[in-house]
Parts: sequence; C-alpha cells; structure tokens
Amino acid sequence: MKKYLFILSDIEQKIVEGQFRQGQKLPSVRSAAKEYGCSISTIIRAYAELEKRHAIYSISQSGYYVVEKQGDLPNGNEIRFIDFASALPDENVFPYLDFQHCLNKAIDTYKHHLFTYGDSKGLERLRHTLASHLAGDQVHANVERIMVTSGAQQALEILAKMPFPNGNSVILVEQPSYDIYLRFLMTEGIPVCGITRTATGINLRELEAKFKNDGIKFFYTMSRYHNPLGTSYSPEERKEIAGLASKYNVYVVEDDYMADLGEERGFDPIYAYNRTSHVVYLKSFSKIIFPGLRLGAAVLPERLLETFQTYKRHSDTSLLSQASLEVYIKSGMYERHKHKICKQYAARIRTLNEALLKYNDEGLIEAADVSSGVYMQFKLPQTVNLERLIKRLAARNVIVVSSNGFYLPDYLEREKFLRISISRAQPEQIAEGVKAIIEEIKRSFIW
Repeated sequence: MKKYLFILSDIEQKIVEGQFRQGQKLPSVRSAAKEYGCSISTIIRAYAELEKRHAIYSISQSGYYVVEKQGDLPNGNEIRFIDFASALPDENVFPYLDFQHCLNKAIDTYKHHLFTYGDSKGLERLRHTLASHLAGDQVHANVERIMVTSGAQQALEILAKMPFPNGNSVILVEQPSYDIYLRFLMTEGIPVCGITRTATGINLRELEAKFKNDGIKFFYTMSRYHNPLGTSYSPEERKEIAGLASKYNVYVVEDDYMADLGEERGFDPIYAYNRTSHVVYLKSFSKIIFPGLRLGAAVLPERLLETFQTYKRHSDTSLLSQASLEVYIKSGMYERHKHKICKQYAARIRTLNEALLKYNDEGLIEAADVSSGVYMQFKLPQTVNLERLIKRLAARNVIVVSSNGFYLPDYLEREKFLRISISRAQPEQIAEGVKAIIEEIKRSFIW
C-alpha cells in the first residue's frame, strides 16, 4: 500500500473517531512528515486528497483544518438524527480512493473484455480469486462451483424459484428472519414455513422434525451476525444442522452476508461441516465496500449448478465492477479495509453494551449477547406498545425498527423487540440513543 494512502486512511479514521475534532487544526506538514516517517511531499499529497474529499480545508499562512459540518454546528439548521435503523454501511468508511484506483487498474487490465456480455458464471479471474478468498473462511470449492451474482439477493431469488433435486417445494425460514426475503417469498406465492430462532439459538429437535416431515426444499439461515438478532450459531448447532441436512436430503442455504463485519476468528460456517453437498453458501460484498456495488457469490453443490445457471440465464453483473473487485481483493486492499471497518463496528458495539450497562439498571431491555457485527436485539416487555414507542422515539430524533416486519404474517410465536443497528449510528450518539429508548420504555408504563 502506498504511504500516502496509509496516511490518508489513518487521518480519515481519526476524524471519524473524533481524535481530530471538527474545526481542529491538523499537524503541520513538517510535523506530520516527522510523525509518519515520510517526506513532506507525501504529506502534501495526502492533505490534498483530503481537501478533495472535503474532509479538511487549508488557510494560507495558517495550515490545515478539519471541516465543520453544518448539521453538527450549534446554530445549524440540519436535524441531527440518531440512526439505529439503517442497515447500510457507514459512508464515512467507504474506500473511495482505493476503489477508484482499482477501477482504473481494471480498465487498463481488462479493456478488451469490459464491453462484452461476459460469462453468466462471472469473470473467470474473479472466480479464481474468490476461490482463494473463500478458502480463508473454510469454504473450499473449485472455481466451477462459484457463481458471481448481483448481490446475495439475486441468488436467494433464483434458489427460491428453481426446482431442487429432492423434489420438495417448501422453504423453511428462521423466525425472525431477513424481512426483504420474507416479503419476496410471500409476493411470489412460494410455499414457506417458519421455525423459531431466539438469541439463545434454535430447537434442533424441532428442526429435525421439520426436515423429516414437512417437505422442506431448503432451510434458509444466517449462521452468524443474524439479521435481526445479531447472534451466531454455536459450533455444535452448525455441525448438527449440517448433519441433519445430509440425513434427510434437505438443502441449507447459508447466507453469510455479514461474514466480514465481525472480529470473531475461527468461525467455521455450516458449509464446512457438510460433506455430502447439501449446503449452498452465499457471500455478499455490498456491506463492506459499497451497497451500490451489487456483487455477491454463490457456492453451489454440483447437483444444483446446471439448474441455477439455467435460471440465471445471462451475465447481469457489471464486468467493470467484477474486474475492480478482483483487483481490490488480490491487491490486499479488501483485507485491510475489512480490518478497519471491523475495528470501528466492534468499538460501536462495545459502546452500545456499555450504554446498556449504564442505563438499563431496571432490566427493561433484554439484550442479546453480541460483541461483533452490526445488529443487536433489544427484547422488550410484552406490555410495551411498539408503534407508540417508535413514534415517541422518532419525535426525539431516534430512529429504530420494530420486530414486526421480520416475521411471517401468520407466525404466532413472536418476540417483541427493536432491532438496533450501529452501522450508521455515530459513536458519540449511541449512549444518548440508548438512554432515550429506556426513558421512553419507562414512560410507556405510565400510560
């Protein structure tokens, strides 16, 4: 990584974390060069790029200063929201400069191929790179079994519509589960049933009974950093689910779209425990780079490959995006950015846990045990009116999401909770937001 890119990234991170406050003067060019052990011209280049990004500004004969954002000024007109609802990545950590470099490199490298229709499986060099990349997560597969998709969502939709070798038609989903996918299944009229998953896990005996008796085509699951619970399956649960899939000829679709957003090490996915090819492994790159990138990968068992490719029909993901991602991963930039964003999100989760410890003294919120990822479940007393609570919090500029949308309409075994996301909540806002939530829960008992 070029020295000025490292300096640029480091200063951006310090601004985000508040080490360099808005309006604060940055170290002089000479002081920064001494601190980073580089030439003055390298610092000038990094500062110039920060100016282009409107992160800092210069005053002649004075120096460089951190830009003051209007919405954060005491007299600013912009309303300052505490966003616990958004699942989008924090735009302050988007790797703009690195990815711009990769785009340019991709154009130079693949200029004769970028304007063709491409292969429906995806760019071959990217698939080779993905094979090595996924092996780091214990997802070992030859290149022919890896398909590049337009995000994980496209793969989920294809899998729902296509026939499976077991001849079954019902999709089993955790309850609660990914709200957008639930809506898709219901809109398409695809047979679906649910099984309860809580912050403590899943009833494996109930899962076995459903695999055995309910004509399950596949079981859709998020094995780690679950949306909306934020929790992960234990190794024993993952191993058992893999074994049940083999035993009853039921497929598992493992949506590991949050894989890169946690600090947890040595996590073997369900895929790693299955030796009879009953697990489809899905990976997304949108959460860690840019949502608009819309790139994902599906690792498919041999028996599903031909049907999946038939339903996918043609190449529908940008070759330029694929080529840029290939450069981004292979150069090591992806891994560096992953560590950066994991560190930042883990710090926010710690802040969230600390705020709960401070303000939740009466135990009104039953919080899931989460230390990585971006989500946490705030389980509430049954007497709380969710809709009223959300409106009151919105009036205080605290935006949250209720549990309602994460369940099938006719599913009765529901928990009442708020899904808290820290991906867009700034560190200095988190404690204030948690305090507001607890205050409004207390108020609800007065009504």
